[in-house]
Amino acid sequence: MNVKRSILITGCSSGIGYYCAHTLAKNGWQVIASCRDAEDAASLKAEGLEAIVLDLADTDSILDGLKQTLALTGGRLDALFNNGAYGQPGAVEDLSRDTLRKQFETNFFGWCELTNEVVKVMLTQDSGRIIHNSSVLGFAAMPFRGAYNASKFALEGIADTMRLELADTNIQLSLIEPGPITSEFRKNALRALEGNIDFNASRHGFKYAAAVHRLAKEGPASRFTLGPEAVYKRLDHALNAKRAKPRYYVTFPTYLMGYLKRILTTRMMDNILGRISS
Repeated sequence: MNVKRSILITGCSSGIGYYCAHTLAKNGWQVIASCRDAEDAASLKAEGLEAIVLDLADTDSILDGLKQTLALTGGRLDALFNNGAYGQPGAVEDLSRDTLRKQFETNFFGWCELTNEVVKVMLTQDSGRIIHNSSVLGFAAMPFRGAYNASKFALEGIADTMRLELADTNIQLSLIEPGPITSEFRKNALRALEGNIDFNASRHGFKYAAAVHRLAKEGPASRFTLGPEAVYKRLDHALNAKRAKPRYYVTFPTYLMGYLKRILTTRMMDNILGRISS
């Protein structure tokens, strides 16, 4: 009898997580889809998925979510796809300590905590795949994205370290680095911008007005925007290849930035990234 491989995916209410959860389930995986909100988890259950509530900013929720996951999978977990995150826009000088902390609680600390708990399970079973959904902004910084940049730069650093530390095990760890992907990311970023940045008190007020217009605009973020299936293609390889790649680029901007980072000086990159942002 073939036993389904199991995977826990975070951030499944929309976008990449939603698409990957449904597609993996169709392809024979036992998918445990997690969301921060109970209402979203209920919607996923109504669509036929096994879904749980897991808030990456809350330790108790993380531990309870993993406990529920293992109860559903019979104690085994073959893969973890860390995807739940949001972007906090704003100039670094306008970011309060509390705003930065909230960004890191969800985008970094929660991922680390969940991953460490999952590693314990995978070490016991002597196998597993861990995939972090990072970003082109995990290695190429852009203005007014400092909180998100910092959380993803931190993720990339700790993922590289953990990959080295797991080299003597049968656990493989990969990073996926997308550029613009169709999702609710901009809508959530707009909410974070308006909720946590005081436009009137900032010297960047006119730039924030432009950012609000950009984030509220319907349709793709850029002409290079791809659908979530582009991320799924890399996730599929990371889950099934005999040797998963340490990094997977997705979208033209990621390939371009990766190439330019290798051949240009920092000053030249600053000039390009500043012009792109403006």
